[in-house]
Amino acid sequence: MEKVKILDTNYLIIKNENEAVIKEEIEKLYTDYFQDFDYLVGDWAYNHLRLKGFNNKDNPNFKDINDISKVDEYLKNYCAYGCHYFILEKEVEK
Repeated sequence: MEKVKILDTNYLIIKNENEAVIKEEIEKLYTDYFQDFDYLVGDWAYNHLRLKGFNNKDNPNFKDINDISKVDEYLKNYCAYGCHYFILEKEVEK
């Protein structure tokens, strides 16, 4: 599986629809806020990237609005139809 390092965090690329992962653009928006999330989802609309964090249910910071099992619903209801998007999973340190 392909990987990408965003600043100091390693991610596995779970989905890269239409080559949406552009590391330099993600790094422009990435802040410490995203460190608490298990997944990073990005979507492109009108040449602008939006980022959103999602978690597994076992994450202490889990909230229903950020439930990774609802990512398809999020993409369908909150992202532009047919947009380029990606799903990155934070690599767990062993």
